[in-house]
Amino acid sequence: MNSHPSFTCRVAHASTAICLAALLPGCMVGPDFVRPDNGLHEAVLTPRAEHVGAAQPTGFNVPAQWWTVFNDALLSDLQSRAQASNLDLQTASARIEQSRAQLGIAASALLPSVGASASYSREALSEHGKFAALGAPSTPSDFWQLGFDASWEIDLWGRARRVREGARATLDAALFEREATRVSLSAEVARAYLQLRGLQAQLDIAEQNRTIGERTLSLAESRERNGVATRFETSSARAQLATINALVPELAQCRNAQMNALALLLGAPPRTLDAELREAIPLPSLPINVPVGVSSELARRRPDILRAEAELHAATAAIGVAKADFYPRIGLKGRIGIEAFESGDLDSWDSRFFSVGPTVFLPISQGGRLSRRLELNEARQKTSALAYRQTVLRAWHEVDNALDAWAAQQRQHAELLIAFEQSSEALRVAERGYREGAADYLSVLTAQRNVLASQTSLNASMTGAALTLVNLYKALGSGWNPDEVELATAPVASVGSGQ
Repeated sequence: MNSHPSFTCRVAHASTAICLAALLPGCMVGPDFVRPDNGLHEAVLTPRAEHVGAAQPTGFNVPAQWWTVFNDALLSDLQSRAQASNLDLQTASARIEQSRAQLGIAASALLPSVGASASYSREALSEHGKFAALGAPSTPSDFWQLGFDASWEIDLWGRARRVREGARATLDAALFEREATRVSLSAEVARAYLQLRGLQAQLDIAEQNRTIGERTLSLAESRERNGVATRFETSSARAQLATINALVPELAQCRNAQMNALALLLGAPPRTLDAELREAIPLPSLPINVPVGVSSELARRRPDILRAEAELHAATAAIGVAKADFYPRIGLKGRIGIEAFESGDLDSWDSRFFSVGPTVFLPISQGGRLSRRLELNEARQKTSALAYRQTVLRAWHEVDNALDAWAAQQRQHAELLIAFEQSSEALRVAERGYREGAADYLSVLTAQRNVLASQTSLNASMTGAALTLVNLYKALGSGWNPDEVELATAPVASVGSGQ
């Protein structure tokens, strides 16, 4: 092709206009997001004063993998497997990919759009048409056209930037949603595991009491044969033994349900963990020191608070988008290409065509749609602000209740331990007196029931104490590492691909 001064000059003017538009600072209408004051620095991370004698938590940093305080290797292994294979966590990760793609779409609005087109057609005018009447030839002819199209909306009022800002905040909300799922998952795994160990301990208690019941029944039958006891004693002994035996099927069913619950959390079929978990081991010992960190870090550790904050950020950015719709939209459009009736003429300079210039859209009357949309987004922003406050308040309550429950369980466990020791001693005294004929069977039966009840309560208290610690760390937002989560704070590099 030969150079053409007029064409070169016009292209240069168009390029200059594009560069000037790119350098225009523009303004971003709508409110800028300001992180709200959550007030959590006022939270008290200690039990109430009424729990005298309960161990006080320490202000050390909360461990991300808080379950390690139980010093149980199998629990830690189950946690790792759940983090890798839980389906809810995988679903939350898939939602992050969706939000990341939406961010890419939003960011692409800030870049020019360029496309190429090509067409070929064989055309003929009607011999009886108006153009033929004016002398136009009606013989068939070919028509070739090749060209490039480009368009760019200049973001003078920050509409596209607000859309991108909202998409980034939505991506952050999806990231924090996944971490909230991770926190819940770690708590559910620990809860199911500890309940399983508690049920196994209760089964062991039932077996111990069955042995005691069988021994007592054998003694009662021997005394009845020797004429020193009545049928009432043997019937009562059989009834007590049957009552103990009746506990076993229900406890076994609950144990199996907990093993299946753990398998579900690991994304595995039922009975997958039976062989691994059926063997009973004692409940993990509770830690002496319980680190809870400081209250000012609570908002950073709770992913649900961070998610609510990100949702508030996205709702605030949407107000800016709605306000920008009231202003004119200014863009640049350009087209350049070649066209000819003969393919051999496509390389000729005279076959060129081009167009370049600005476009302006001014919303004059939209029937109130723009005003209603702004009102809608402002109402949504208020709802998000209230949801944030509710999330913070709920977190504060959960932490306070968990601390109170943890301290109360310590006091309860100490008293139940005394009750069990005294009930066991009373049973030994009653059995010795019954063998020696110095006591009746009613005292033995009462002592047996007291031992079973106190032993069951003590085991439930030990399980409950471990579960309250799980609830405490869930309330504190532990179970994830905030420093390992990369937020959407940098521009998406792939949006310039033009796809």
